[in-house]
Amino acid sequence: MTNDTSLAISIDKDVCIGSGQCALTAPDVFTQDDDGYSELLPGKEDGGGDPLVREAARACPVGAITVSEKGS
Repeated sequence: MTNDTSLAISIDKDVCIGSGQCALTAPDVFTQDDDGYSELLPGKEDGGGDPLVREAARACPVGAITVSEKGS
């Protein structure tokens, strides 16, 4: 997989428990809001080419993050 693939990243706020695993795994893409829940950093809606985005989704203990290739 190449890094120029545009991704669609979705965070289900109703499922997120704020464990922070995504922000620890891919800190250039994910952060936590004031309440501790996951959110994307501004401008990183497509993952920004970060190879750790999929790993961050896998690291989520409740599966709140979905990553797919745009157009698929």
